[in-house]
Amino acid sequence: MRQPAIFFGHGSPMNALGGSYADAWRALGAAIGKPRGLVMVSAHWETRGLAVTAQPKPETIHDFGGFPDELHAMQYPAPGSPELAARVSDLTGATATTQWGLDHGTWSVLAHVWPEADVPVVQLSLDLSLDARGHHDLAKRLAPLRDEGVIIAGSGDFVHNLRTWKRAGGEAYPWASDFNEAVKAALLRGDDDALIDWVSLAKDGQLSVPSDEHYLPLLYVAAQRGPGDEVSFFNDVIEGGSISMTGVRIGQALTPSCT
Repeated sequence: MRQPAIFFGHGSPMNALGGSYADAWRALGAAIGKPRGLVMVSAHWETRGLAVTAQPKPETIHDFGGFPDELHAMQYPAPGSPELAARVSDLTGATATTQWGLDHGTWSVLAHVWPEADVPVVQLSLDLSLDARGHHDLAKRLAPLRDEGVIIAGSGDFVHNLRTWKRAGGEAYPWASDFNEAVKAALLRGDDDALIDWVSLAKDGQLSVPSDEHYLPLLYVAAQRGPGDEVSFFNDVIEGGSISMTGVRIGQALTPSCT
């Protein structure tokens, strides 16, 4: 069965503890069922050269500080898959490694999508030597995996400006809303060139993407779109004015409970 490609707007690590975003992630998992495996590109793993996790039991990485003990104690013991890692290496040239695990961009969302932690997960790094088009071109090499029962996923945020984030919450900044809508429109029309040139995608685009690590995982998902693939959105909210929680599914449309 051909699997979808999914982008998760992961936001704060605190979302691992639950809430409305987690509710949508759980509904998504229920709608998808259990794939053979998942390849995740997270904003929180950048490397010099391309790498893929290859251990059978990846560590749950708590790559943050200053959060409650309950969050630091969370574990997500999903299996890895040396076999899937080898397949990713064959397709992309990534170097297999056991020096990383599942960072919070991965486990904070998957803990709700598949709470039983029974879907094998490998992470593919963001290679710092690539520009946006290079990431998109690389992502296309992963496309055969969808027909092999594997989900291609990215985790980040369309809009991610912590300098302007309102801790107490509040309405989205106009520039954040405009950029979020511009990304959605480009996805709906299949305009990957516009997504790659994100600086020109909307006015003040660089306010929405002051650094690109949270945006680039989106390109790994957008690049998977093929003939007949629908695009749908979930958790379409901007948190604290300048963090977009919007998620994207490329493939069969989501049920209304997930939108």
